[in-house]
Amino acid sequence: MAISGRLELVAPGSSAARAGDNAFESMLSGWRDQQLARNLNVVTIEARERLVRRFRLHAQAWPWEWLPGHLEAWVAELRIVEHRARSTIRSYQLAVGGFCDYLCDPAYGWGASCLVEFGSVPSQVCRAENLATHTTEYEGRPHRRSLTRTELQDFFDAADDHVETIRSRARKGWVPAFRDATMLKVAYAWGLRRRELRMLEVADFGPNPHAQEFGAYGVCYVRWGKAAKGSPPRRRSVLTVMGWSADVLGEWAEDVWPTLETQGGGLWPSERGPVVSEDRINAAFARCASAAGLPDGLSLHCLRHSYVTHLIEDGFDALFVQQQVGHEYASTTAIYTSVSSDYKTRVLRAALDGAIDKAKRTGADR
Repeated sequence: MAISGRLELVAPGSSAARAGDNAFESMLSGWRDQQLARNLNVVTIEARERLVRRFRLHAQAWPWEWLPGHLEAWVAELRIVEHRARSTIRSYQLAVGGFCDYLCDPAYGWGASCLVEFGSVPSQVCRAENLATHTTEYEGRPHRRSLTRTELQDFFDAADDHVETIRSRARKGWVPAFRDATMLKVAYAWGLRRRELRMLEVADFGPNPHAQEFGAYGVCYVRWGKAAKGSPPRRRSVLTVMGWSADVLGEWAEDVWPTLETQGGGLWPSERGPVVSEDRINAAFARCASAAGLPDGLSLHCLRHSYVTHLIEDGFDALFVQQQVGHEYASTTAIYTSVSSDYKTRVLRAALDGAIDKAKRTGADR
């Protein structure tokens, strides 16, 4: 028997465990097809499937046996034992809830089929009463923030020192270290996300006719921007704004990168392939952060936060900064901004001086 959703009932005489396993795999297969039809990213689909499998193993029950209590016990373990972040827990709940929505939809026939085969029907275990609510715009960990300019300088100095240490000892590996140092500087200089940075190619940079001082690196054409739900990666153009960045990138792209035996045009090739891994990017950041004495809990994304904050402090228009980093809403850019006390002091002083000048002019006119 086959119905919408690719249900394939097992042959009579199979064990209950085998029947349950086959039905569960058919459910996951049908759910996968539904998500593919919605143009969701394959990586997203596979991550959701892994979460549903984890939940089933924790519950020790099949989907047609799941109860809200199974979900609540799982979430309790995620919070108390695994110490998962609030946003992570909510994403897990959304994955399980989406799977239950698919099973409970009469169009796919799973309810009727499970009732015949197993004597019970799937239900939605994610309810308003046991779901984590999204009450604030930003749910990141509190210790994640932008770097001060002093911290940023120490961070880049640590990256450069690592390269010089390797070269001074005539050891192999200075090229990967130099690549990592340049890569981290590029992440900050153009405010890039990790995937945007990782997937860059030499051809993704071009001149800006209105800022010829940056030469061939006046614009960064981001092709792997964060995608909206069900859409391909977003593209945007990021204008170069930091004078030193073109020189840093040019040294790598023109003097070192051409000498490498690369496959493809990836700007950051690894020793084993055309594109460096995400783990290597994270490790490079962690090593430099530790060497610079930065606090624990920071990640590569803090360079993007720093980019936004420093541009605002330097007087760039907020809308310009929003477009540079590819935020759809200004409120998102505002979350990224954590200006320094010096900046706040300058703004306050300017406001007070303006108010005093205005009062003096008003008094003089009377």
